[in-house]
Amino acid sequence: MAGLDSSTPTPTALTVHQASRVLEVAFDDGAAFRIPFELMRVYSPSAEVQGHGPGQEVLQTGKRLVGIDDITAVGHYAVQPRFSDGHDSGIFSWDYLYRLGRDQAELWQQYEARLAAAGVGRDAPMPQAAGSACSSH
Repeated sequence: MAGLDSSTPTPTALTVHQASRVLEVAFDDGAAFRIPFELMRVYSPSAEVQGHGPGQEVLQTGKRLVGIDDITAVGHYAVQPRFSDGHDSGIFSWDYLYRLGRDQAELWQQYEARLAAAGVGRDAPMPQAAGSACSSH
């Protein structure tokens, strides 16, 4: 995965907080973040969310109350959460989690701008995909 090299900080602690819906991650460079599940879900690195190339991103809505039902280690470089809406194809590398934590204010602004441009609210239900090549969860 891109960005994984010897300079990539690695987690020293990872805690799933169900009640507050955040993933708390501490890294070996001293950084620590509380990443909302919703942010993780709407920015999932999966093809289902990111598409298969630039401009193919699928705007995620209705994810405010999403939970994480399970989280699995992927080698020594990532985790794969299973979200309560069934989405489980995103593999979150350490550098991607670090970016989500570090840049979450900017990412929220980008997300809200995409929602506004699409004329939908954050809590709008996801439209049903017809004949999508990727499974929809």
